[in-house]
Amino acid sequence: MVRYNIVKNIRKRKIIILVVLLILIMVSWVIWGNLSIETNHLTVTSKDLPEAFDNFSIAHISDLHNAEYGKNNEKLIDILKAESPNIIVITGDLIDSNHTNIEVAISFAQQAVKIAPCYFVTGNHEAWVGSQYEELRTSLENAGVTVLQDEAIELNYGDECIQLIGLNDPDFSERDSFLSESILETKLSQVNISNGFTILLSHRPEYFNVYQNKNIDLVLSGHAHGGQFRLPFLGGVIAPNQGFFPKYDAGIYTENGTTMIVSRGIGNSIIPVRINNRPEIVIIELNCG
Repeated sequence: MVRYNIVKNIRKRKIIILVVLLILIMVSWVIWGNLSIETNHLTVTSKDLPEAFDNFSIAHISDLHNAEYGKNNEKLIDILKAESPNIIVITGDLIDSNHTNIEVAISFAQQAVKIAPCYFVTGNHEAWVGSQYEELRTSLENAGVTVLQDEAIELNYGDECIQLIGLNDPDFSERDSFLSESILETKLSQVNISNGFTILLSHRPEYFNVYQNKNIDLVLSGHAHGGQFRLPFLGGVIAPNQGFFPKYDAGIYTENGTTMIVSRGIGNSIIPVRINNRPEIVIIELNCG
């Protein structure tokens, strides 16, 4: 009996040790997955792309939410330097309305513009900070960032050009999600969209149908945070304005001649933890078809 109890206690201890080790491994994995930035490379091929833009590189940043990776975001900056993109685009939520820190946002922008020309469009959190947005916008422009507000510009490279369009988040007009789609439709209708290759920066991926209807070639979005928690084979669990198991949570989508790339983003907002969903920078290479 004594021997049986000893063996039983040893087994219990082994099980406890194993459980503790598994918990420590899981916690370490979650922490690593929240603090380490993943760089994903995607290629977009189009017959409408001018030859001068073949191999043109775009670094796509989204949903930073005032996060800092290293002192002065040196981890982010080091990745961008190593990638050496032709342009850097920031698709909204550079700040977080719950703990707004404009200085962190501007510090990142000031460093990023030294790597490549930077283009910015707003997200819902910029819309939610009220008058502070004007301070952010002015500071970004003073740093050398091009802030696109419901407008289109030409990107010139070599002797050719493509069109870059940027939309303000619909929450600047009305914080009613039922009106957001029509707001974005109106905004795009008022932009003089060219017949050439077009890139749209718009924070909201859930309105992919609107972008398709305007024959946009490439859309760059964020907002979904990769679904926050990602399940193998199923993808993201929940995303703003899409609910559970969102259709457009991360990666690349192509429908009716329009390609949309949704960044998983870098920071967090309401839900402070990501699971199986590392922060990411997306590097997009444009290729002629």
